[in-house]
Amino acid sequence: MLLPPLERAGGFPYDPAPREGPAVQAGILGVASPSLMRDESSQSVNAAGLRAGLVVSQYHEGITRALAEGAREAFVEAGGDPAHICELAAPGAYELPQIASALARSGRVDFVVALGCVIHGETKHFEYICQAVAQGLMTVSLETGMPVAFGVLTCDTTAQAKARAGGELGNKGVEAMHAALGAVHACRAARSAAEARSA
Repeated sequence: MLLPPLERAGGFPYDPAPREGPAVQAGILGVASPSLMRDESSQSVNAAGLRAGLVVSQYHEGITRALAEGAREAFVEAGGDPAHICELAAPGAYELPQIASALARSGRVDFVVALGCVIHGETKHFEYICQAVAQGLMTVSLETGMPVAFGVLTCDTTAQAKARAGGELGNKGVEAMHAALGAVHACRAARSAAEARSA
């Protein structure tokens, strides 16, 4: 998980301490690398009081719909309120960063999970799209200080994508949601450590 700097001029970009009720202050850090998204224990996936942002590509809609369902279920199972999920559609994977940026800057959410599916074709279009989406989502995280989880499948075949969207290999929407929630709690731990050192 790649994290932007925790401290900026004047201190942390926002106060990551837990809050009561739905009005949790927006912001934190970190695009979650796909290679680090593992379905870990529930210790770091407590969603109580948080507001989730989902941006879902409509291309390969049958697959991305399953990813979104997994992400929503993971949020609720972690203690999140389904009424605190803000979900936006993106025409395709290429548009995910721009819409994720708008949502991250809206003040309506505490983190963003970007979900999509890109399947390899006969040209280099696949490589260009995947690189642009990954770099774009990283840029959104670094510029806003908010966690943006990478839940975009980059597969050679439709069968591979289906296997990772609720099939025999799990659901990357669930893993992306857990990664975003883990980033929230990692930031809180970092803030607590900083405060302990300065006390």
